[in-house]
Amino acid sequence: QVQLVESGGGLVQAGGSLRLSCAASGRAFSSYTMGWFRQAPGKAREFIAIIRWGVFRTNYADSVKGRFTISRDNAKNTVYLQMNSLKPEDTAVYYCAADLKGLYNPTPAPNDFNYWGQGTQVTVSS
Repeated sequence: QVQLVESGGGLVQAGGSLRLSCAASGRAFSSYTMGWFRQAPGKAREFIAIIRWGVFRTNYADSVKGRFTISRDNAKNTVYLQMNSLKPEDTAVYYCAADLKGLYNPTPAPNDFNYWGQGTQVTVSS
């Protein structure tokens, strides 16, 4: 069983930055593929970023590429999402997710992941 706990959400003005963190339980964290998704009201959950274990291969949704950076610290069992140049359309609940099989799909669907955090709200005001 893996537990994921996100933190770092909040209210920020357009153009500002936030860093989300996701702390994971589990001794094999370094072998998990980790992802970030978001879901705005009335919309489907959408892929934001993914980071593979090992060589830390990453990929991003086009909507955040160049503004968001995913990273991980295996010693701390934590994955991060640095969000810069935030826009009002980035407002959503952000979720981290874990794939214990360690597979890598550069544009994953939500059902590619086994475990999910509870989500953290990010609100960007104009």
